Amino acid sequence: MYALIAMATSLLLLVVLLRLKVKLGRSMLLAAVGLAILLGVSPTEFWRAVVEEWRAKPLSQTTGYLFVTLTALVILVNVLGVAMRETGVSQRLVSALQGLFKSRRFALAAIPMMMGMLPTPGGIMLSAPMVRDLGDHIGIDRSHSAAINFFFRHQWETVWPLFPAVPLIQGMFGISAFVLISHNIALTLAGTLAGAVFLLLRGIPPKDRQASPKTKLSDDVRNFVGAFWPIVLVATLYAALDIPPAIGVLAAIVAFLAFHRVSLDRWRKIFKAGVNCDFAFLVLGALLFKLNLQAGQAVDSVVAFLTEMNVPTHLLIFLLPMLVGFLTGLTMPSVAITFPFLMPFIGTGAEAKVGLETLAFSGLVCGLLTTPVHLCMALSASYFETSLAKILVRVIGPVIFIAGAGALMAVFFG
Repeated sequence: MYALIAMATSLLLLVVLLRLKVKLGRSMLLAAVGLAILLGVSPTEFWRAVVEEWRAKPLSQTTGYLFVTLTALVILVNVLGVAMRETGVSQRLVSALQGLFKSRRFALAAIPMMMGMLPTPGGIMLSAPMVRDLGDHIGIDRSHSAAINFFFRHQWETVWPLFPAVPLIQGMFGISAFVLISHNIALTLAGTLAGAVFLLLRGIPPKDRQASPKTKLSDDVRNFVGAFWPIVLVATLYAALDIPPAIGVLAAIVAFLAFHRVSLDRWRKIFKAGVNCDFAFLVLGALLFKLNLQAGQAVDSVVAFLTEMNVPTHLLIFLLPMLVGFLTGLTMPSVAITFPFLMPFIGTGAEAKVGLETLAFSGLVCGLLTTPVHLCMALSASYFETSLAKILVRVIGPVIFIAGAGALMAVFFG
């Protein structure tokens, strides 16, 4: 019980600091320090957790590696966005998207959904510049654009096999990929539909206010490719050659600036304009928050508390992944921590009640989409220059729909 109180207090501290106009990155870092104090994590215990990470986990999953690569990724994506604006590519992309997709709403959702198929930490920043520029051109609020980018980016996590949680669950419960995906697709469909209703049908000015001259299809295609090829390059390097996204973005920036014949004098100005130190504090704070939970064994305490309280089965199946997802902001660790506890309720192999697994995953998704320690939400708030609360208010409706879809799957297929 105390672990829950400590985590709630640290999140409250984050909210208070943001209300006091402390920058998001610094607020997140201070909240992580507060959590360590509340959980009684001494420097020795913290260092022990760091050492254990290096021994037990691959390099790519350690806090130090993630801090360097994620910070580099976030800053370099910001640099790429500056480069696109400096060369006029962003402005041409906006008109190209409207010409190609016709529907501005479809374009706003399609960009993060396409990039969401690339499962990389902090990958939400790959689509952020495009969505922000298009949203600004249409005339919608920055918090609205941030919510669209954040929500639609995460609609594939329940079914897309490149997300490691999907094959992990499949192997854990001994079920086929078809069975798992055919059940979990209900969450993707419910989320996409609810996102369209809550985020795309409201708050977008009528099209006649944004009247623009008609363009040729060939020009639209050329402008779209001209803006999108750096992102495709990053995705290709990552998927085909396993090159870290941060390195891929750096390569894309160099190629982009060279292709547009930007003078070397402007290179330095573009890189300088894209660097924001608060991004580094933000990434560090989110990672330290997770590491303090690990060092203080807080998640284990939460799991034990809920099981001891004899929570009703269906509520436990939903609530346990939701709480751990909310507290960690991470999909894979939440699955690894909570789903083994749920296996006796859900079953395995031919006896598995896959509808209950969908209920559990819906709880996890609800936690991930509503927590301020989810790195993607924090990055969205920072990049779109809005508040966490404004993003949360806009996504809460679709989140409820996802929870409802999970409940229905449990009723009919559990």
